[in-house]
Amino acid sequence: MLSNFTICVGTVGAGVWFSPDGGEHWRRSRMKLPFYAEPGEIQIRTLAVSPHNPHRLLAGSEAGLYRSEDNGANWEWIDSPMEGKQIWSATFHPADPDTILAGTKEPGVYRTTDSGKTWQRLVIPIAERCLAGAPKVTNILIDPRDKRTIWVGVEIDGIYFSRDDGASWHHSKMGDKELNQDVHGLALATGPKTKVLVTTPDGIWTSLDEGESWSVHGFPRFAERDTISYCRGVALKPGDPDTIFVGNGDFIPGKRGAIQRTRDGGATWEACKLPVEPNSVVYWFGTNAANPEVVVANSLHGYVYVSIDAGDSWTKLRREFGEIRAITWVPN
Repeated sequence: MLSNFTICVGTVGAGVWFSPDGGEHWRRSRMKLPFYAEPGEIQIRTLAVSPHNPHRLLAGSEAGLYRSEDNGANWEWIDSPMEGKQIWSATFHPADPDTILAGTKEPGVYRTTDSGKTWQRLVIPIAERCLAGAPKVTNILIDPRDKRTIWVGVEIDGIYFSRDDGASWHHSKMGDKELNQDVHGLALATGPKTKVLVTTPDGIWTSLDEGESWSVHGFPRFAERDTISYCRGVALKPGDPDTIFVGNGDFIPGKRGAIQRTRDGGATWEACKLPVEPNSVVYWFGTNAANPEVVVANSLHGYVYVSIDAGDSWTKLRREFGEIRAITWVPN
């Protein structure tokens, strides 16, 4: 297997683990904790890679936000108003290396324009309560077509987007049921016709008119008794908006999972052939423009899969973890 890249996984209870040789060997990252935190409390729920520095990453945890400058081997804690909150999403601004946005369970979205020295909470009219208690900001995406446009996915409150760098916000809902607003994954497929892609428990939703209207595609159920075919993460092959991956399973956390892929922009889908069936829902993906052919994926209950041919074939790594909520990879 091609191994000149580092895989990072974010676990619940064991911080970040990294493999500098594409999954052959693993080490636990060194993370500087606040004085009150115990190592077993570090629950990583998001990982993000800087588009300005391929070796710089962010990790969101219960204890706050972390930054690594060495492919995830060591992490420095960033002082922020998110300390003690569950951070579910984080991203670097593609037009400014000093601007970072992060989303929490409160829910809230926070932004720094000076690499974490000062922070501002964006005013977004997200519901304070939902079916699952406090909504979570599961995704933050800066629109590659217009760097003043921000997309925010909320579990459970649909999609919010701003065209003026966060000064004002619009709310978009996928369907008429509360479950339809349970946003798990968010992506933009930019091309001749831009598609907004959103995964919820009941499938992948697509909008061709900037969130004005939506259509949903559901996947085959794993058993007759299942009411839905659960969906979690969504990822695009870099440079190819027609190749899309969706993490699928029988439920959350579930007992079975699959990686669904389309190569024609969503017209047709098929489950990827995996050497070992996932032991739970396939939760997240990692892609990187440094090599569009490399895709990493994880099941919620600790399996890690790697493809070096954009999903045509997959290897399940020997190393298994407890619970994985985030995964990514970076070039060495």
